[in-house]
Amino acid sequence: MEEQQPSFFEETQELVEEYVGNRLQLFKLQTAEKSAKLVSLLLTVLVMALLCFFILLFLSITAGYFLAQKTGSLFTGFGIVAVFYVLLLAIVLYLRKRVIDKYISNTVVRIFFDTTADDDDSDEKK
Repeated sequence: MEEQQPSFFEETQELVEEYVGNRLQLFKLQTAEKSAKLVSLLLTVLVMALLCFFILLFLSITAGYFLAQKTGSLFTGFGIVAVFYVLLLAIVLYLRKRVIDKYISNTVVRIFFDTTADDDDSDEKK
């Protein structure tokens, strides 16, 4: 007996199901790639911030003792360093909305909407 050929609608339905499955898989892969980039960036920033913290800590202690030696008082030397950090905190809080939040938002958006080399190649062929 002859095998029946699938009808046009059955064939189209199979193609649509395959297409939707492929698009879903592509979406999952792109989401995984963007998430991996974001996590990588966050971990890198965390490690760099930790290293900067320790460098700043030891430089601050050194500056405190240096200023204490110059002023003749531990209280005054470390007080000057503390005032410097209070001023630095005030500047950061002042610039937070204008500069820092905008920079962080732009970085996250750039990671999620960054086009890859594959996307560029496919756009050029059109």
